[in-house]
Amino acid sequence: MKDLQTTLGNMGDLSASETLAISAKAKELKAKGVDVCVMSAGEPDFETPQVIKQACIDALLSGKTTYTPANGIIELRKAIAEKFLKDNKINTTAAQVVVSPGAKFSVFIAIAALCGPGDEVIIPAPYWVSYPQMVKAAGATCVFVNTLPENNYEVDPKDLESAVTEKTKLMILCSPSNPTGAVYRRETFEKIAEIAVRRNFMVLSDEIYEKLVFDADKPHVSIASLNDEIANLTITVNGFSKAYAMTGWRLGYLTAPKWLVEKIGSLQSHLTSNATTFAQYGGLKALEAADKECEEMRLIFAERRDLICNLLAEVPGISTPRPSGAFYVMIDISSFGISSVEFCDRLIEESQVAAVPGTGFGAEGTIRLSYACDDSTIKKAVKRLAEFCAKL
Repeated sequence: MKDLQTTLGNMGDLSASETLAISAKAKELKAKGVDVCVMSAGEPDFETPQVIKQACIDALLSGKTTYTPANGIIELRKAIAEKFLKDNKINTTAAQVVVSPGAKFSVFIAIAALCGPGDEVIIPAPYWVSYPQMVKAAGATCVFVNTLPENNYEVDPKDLESAVTEKTKLMILCSPSNPTGAVYRRETFEKIAEIAVRRNFMVLSDEIYEKLVFDADKPHVSIASLNDEIANLTITVNGFSKAYAMTGWRLGYLTAPKWLVEKIGSLQSHLTSNATTFAQYGGLKALEAADKECEEMRLIFAERRDLICNLLAEVPGISTPRPSGAFYVMIDISSFGISSVEFCDRLIEESQVAAVPGTGFGAEGTIRLSYACDDSTIKKAVKRLAEFCAKL
């Protein structure tokens, strides 16, 4: 007789998210009254701007509670297409936009619609923990290309060229990066684009942190904006969670070539129907009227970046490349001679600081801290980290 518990499909054998697991452990300790510095969650500590919340409330009160088209309400898709042109120099249309329940789902549904068994997907490491699991769920194969902090964690074009085969279907990029905070330079994107066009593979550009960039010499660049050839090979993913503090709203979007959008839209229609109707009206208002609040949050994150980097520079035994975007720092803890999992387990148990082990990001010997928290928490967490490292 077959064992039903071991005969799992592609999606039944995925590992849990490391970032969510450590955050759950931190919340459990906090619920017991333990003073934990939660530096693990990729979630802004700000309230969703009131103008966005009010738009959602108004939508609810006016009866916007029924199904919408699977790809999203036309008003929002038009606003997103306009945003892509204005902010990203990507020339697209509402017909090429799919609104989804979260940018995470936008990434997955694009991978699932495009890739399958026999396909290879190139993923630069360090990478966001969910990318390999999504590729695995689609039945495709991950090909990892290591990057180095001394090269701004950008893919070396020579390494990329070596990784491409006849089976390469897709490359995943994330800039600004989770987990490193690195912002890719335009010249690097130009080299990647040339290889993608010449070797004929698609690029998925995850730009969820695009509004959170801090250095004038490293502005956000969308790879799809470089030329028509790479635009025709690019899926650009974005959303509202990070820039507008709308994590729980679960609202993301993408644009892609029309032939692929049709496949993505069909798949989404079967999996989720549409993103939550009244949340879409909140997203529409975010694009129309929340730029001021978005910029205020960005400036605060920039100050926190400077604070945490200055404090970490004084901690012996570690090294921390200075990030240019998002709200994360990657810390090299390899000098202590223990795994990143053991380091993080001991750090939360002994010093009550929640950090994410680098192994989940394909970067053993590192940990990731999020500075999406107030200044006092950052100071306390780094002080505890310093004391913990001194004991090691």
